[in-house]
Amino acid sequence: MNNNQERRRFTRIPFDAECELHTDKGAAVVQLIDISLRGTLVESERPLPITLGEQARLHLYLANDILIEIPATLSHAEPPQYGFVAEGMEIDSITHLRRLVELNLGDETLLERELEQLLNPNH
Repeated sequence: MNNNQERRRFTRIPFDAECELHTDKGAAVVQLIDISLRGTLVESERPLPITLGEQARLHLYLANDILIEIPATLSHAEPPQYGFVAEGMEIDSITHLRRLVELNLGDETLLERELEQLLNPNH
């Protein structure tokens, strides 16, 4: 599946926030550009010490000390922007991310369709 099809299946929510990217080589503060149920796009002022296919954890802190922790794999890098595909989030993080997407989509039907695609990617 190409990136255009992926974008159509998962609405990317523009979301301007500072977050932390954790890799085996350490942590870096990055700027979140957008987020979806399937991944994130971040920007960094400095080149990140990560290569395609490498795993990382993105920590996004919301109000009231809510942490969305997204285990992810680097899927594309065009510095200063880096795209990550989310993988295996804990239930608390996916619940908070679902709520964030729901609030920004404003369309419960679209949210339900995206959740179905996330749970059953072959349909």
